[in-house]
Amino acid sequence: MEYLYEMHAHTKEVSNCAVATAKDLVESYKGTEYKGIVLTNHLNEMTFKRIHMEDASWNEKIDHFLSGYNILKKEAGDRFNVLLGVEINFYNTANDYLVYGVTEEFLRSNGDLMAMDLEELSKITHENGLLLVQAHPFRRDMEVADWKLLDGYEIFNGNPRHYSSNEIAEEWAKFHNKSLVLSGSDFHEIEDAGIGGVYFNKEIKTNEELLEELKAGNYRVRKVDFKHTRKE
Repeated sequence: MEYLYEMHAHTKEVSNCAVATAKDLVESYKGTEYKGIVLTNHLNEMTFKRIHMEDASWNEKIDHFLSGYNILKKEAGDRFNVLLGVEINFYNTANDYLVYGVTEEFLRSNGDLMAMDLEELSKITHENGLLLVQAHPFRRDMEVADWKLLDGYEIFNGNPRHYSSNEIAEEWAKFHNKSLVLSGSDFHEIEDAGIGGVYFNKEIKTNEELLEELKAGNYRVRKVDFKHTRKE
């Protein structure tokens, strides 16, 4: 038996580019084969700028960031396993990085994560046993990051409003012998539901279990043919 998990999802309560709320996310995945959702809301400058929190303390910013996770947990109830992840964007850069296994303590104790560079983020994620993945590395305006600083790549991104050049990402991961390759729907709107994800061999209930299974390679990626709705 396999258990399908969404590995890349955003909700309107935190991610400024998301249209769907936590309730929309739950309703969109209800009745599907998905067993869990890793919520990877954006941790970037616009997350706080749109609600005039630019000058708030880091702890206040993390309070807001975590609110999205807490809302989704409440909406999901016992229908889905909801896990905390994050998609980080550094100041004045375009690249996005998915971090898996994050905890509230990690987010609060390392200062402004957005003010770091990839080398710094790589160091602290690995010191904490987390996994660092470049999201949609070959999407327009992205730069391919130093592969030595990454655990892997998102090789399938299902957002229909972007051309993420998934085939190139997959070949790039193979070229650098990265065994950690992931798939996610990059859910922002209801139409995005169920395009990507990862099948695990067991039900994942905690981030500790998530990290264990990802590191062991006990999963397979989901790839779905889908129609792009925006030309780039």
